[in-house]
Amino acid sequence: MSAEGRFTGKVAIVTGAASGIGRAVAERLAREGARVLIADRDADNGPDVAAGIHAAGGEAAYLPADVTRYDDCRRMVDETASRWGGLDLLVNNAGVGGGAPVAALEEEAWDHILDVNLKGVYLCSRAGLPALAARGGGAILNVASIAGLIAAPAMGAYAASKAGVMQLTKVLALEGARQNIRANALCPIWVDTPMVRRYVGRAPDPEQTFQGLKARIPLGRIGTVDDVAAAALFLLSDEASFITGVALPLDGGALCGSA
Repeated sequence: MSAEGRFTGKVAIVTGAASGIGRAVAERLAREGARVLIADRDADNGPDVAAGIHAAGGEAAYLPADVTRYDDCRRMVDETASRWGGLDLLVNNAGVGGGAPVAALEEEAWDHILDVNLKGVYLCSRAGLPALAARGGGAILNVASIAGLIAAPAMGAYAASKAGVMQLTKVLALEGARQNIRANALCPIWVDTPMVRRYVGRAPDPEQTFQGLKARIPLGRIGTVDDVAAAALFLLSDEASFITGVALPLDGGALCGSA
């Protein structure tokens, strides 16, 4: 990993960074010079991500963290600042999927999805904002979903959580602006991650289901973690210094209509 890049001297936290989109974002940030805290409940894969970054010449550390617990979010920020002197970038990526028709959706499942996907963004942002302000500003990036923009059956809790993330992002953008803290959101469609692979794997015909996902996207493929990471790094970088409060779709043209 290069010691020079867009994020040389920057310090970042990426939640849900043990796999999938979070891992790709963390690795790309480190490759471009950032020091990165890998925050995740996954104590099996999280340390491996940090070790891989170190092996490639970057700087990272792993911290087990549950984003639904404010004490964990505070500890995440405090340990980052103690280790590296502050915080410049906060990527709220941790999330869960799942769903059922509303009439069949158990309250426990609703609470879990909203707690991780929406409350987790609030708690991490609440913990991180003072540290970002202390550095003279910074950037928050929240990973939402295209599901927050368009409805689909059996996605009530997930869609509500991601729509909430987009609105919370706009509030963060307004509240942070005077302190030079930008907040943006990404709204990916299907991305080839372990979570999506597990979802597809539960279908009666996983390959047919996977091809069906691709068929809904005009560009003819589902997204990759690198697609999302590239957009994330742009919004986190100084190249996007006049962009705040946006929810950027990464959808291969799906919102445009049928190909």
